[in-house]
Amino acid sequence: MRALTLVLALLGAQTVALAWPAYACGCGAMVPADQSRIGVNQETSAVRWDGRTEQIVMRLTVHGDAEEAAWIMPVPHRASVKLGESRLFDELAALTAPRPEDRPYFWPRSGDWPFEDADGAAAPPGAAAQGPGVDVVGRERLGPFDVARLAADDPGALRDWLRDNGFRLPPRVAGELAPYVERNWEYVAVRLAPSKKQASSDAADGGGAVDGGGAVEGGGAAGEDGAAGDDGAQDTGGDVLSGALQPLHLTFSSDRLVYPMRLSRAAREPQSLGLYVLAPHRMEPRDAIGGRAPEVTFADRLEAADQPELVRELADGDVHLTALRQNFPEPEKITGDHVLRRAASDRPFHRTYDRDVLLRWGGVPAWMVTVGGALLLVLVLVTALLVRRGRRRNTPPRHPVSPGA
Repeated sequence: MRALTLVLALLGAQTVALAWPAYACGCGAMVPADQSRIGVNQETSAVRWDGRTEQIVMRLTVHGDAEEAAWIMPVPHRASVKLGESRLFDELAALTAPRPEDRPYFWPRSGDWPFEDADGAAAPPGAAAQGPGVDVVGRERLGPFDVARLAADDPGALRDWLRDNGFRLPPRVAGELAPYVERNWEYVAVRLAPSKKQASSDAADGGGAVDGGGAVEGGGAAGEDGAAGDDGAQDTGGDVLSGALQPLHLTFSSDRLVYPMRLSRAAREPQSLGLYVLAPHRMEPRDAIGGRAPEVTFADRLEAADQPELVRELADGDVHLTALRQNFPEPEKITGDHVLRRAASDRPFHRTYDRDVLLRWGGVPAWMVTVGGALLLVLVLVTALLVRRGRRRNTPPRHPVSPGA
């Protein structure tokens, strides 16, 4: 009863009466509260799968005027939840960035000696039952997030529980939960409400990982990766959810690599998905599930010794990294969840871009060698000509010899 009271107090604190339709993100429904609006600009996730366990570190970039929002994500098995770090995505972006291919040019340009320097251009780029058929299997505070983990065996009971606890999903979203209930999936329900008071409380209390039973493990400052991080993610100085939210890190058992997408069918605006997949082999989506064809932007094997810090922690050994991006111009056409499988080949793929570089020979600009060599040759020829003329002047004239002398 104590745990039940806590859950009700936590999630019932917001009374959601929606006047706007729900906006859905790629792997969960994002629902604003109190007649406000919220939309997802970009969803970026790092997915680690070793054949038995799947980890999803997800970061959403949102916009709108909502001071609070609820987010629902289905998972195939019981999940543990902890805060992720935004810096992970910086490391992955650096690893998968396009690589330059040098295109030499001969004559110096602006910025090359002897011309004046020009401004450089950047390179391109635990639990008690609550209602019939619903169990609250865990509840925790993680940084700016209030997290409840749910199990349900009845779609109606799940919708009722969500409604009674502030997650008042419109029919378009609620209807998409039924297939997950039928497959006995569980759910992570998150309430986001950044504020100055909450941020200071989190910094004092510290954060931690939560296991499948809801126990808090470890510690660490909730602001370590910053609810108001250096990259401008999540403005806790205001009361509006905006920008890149702090990532959440979910871990659950799975014998196949699946990325939940069905709830995006309820989205009212185009969706954009970016996936970094760390697995034993190069991976690819089984199909486009109603969106445009997924685009591979990077694929290669990463040795553990060459991985940056946070990627190495997530990968836990040598892995193949596959970077994918996909757009969903008409989300209502999404047919289900992404299932990723091993690609036919582990062949590496890297994007490239042309980079103009001054042609050099032995570290010396080629134009200087050429011009200098030409000048030297002219100097040698002129010197030889002058020497020859000087010798002629200094040679005494020959006198004819008379006969009989």
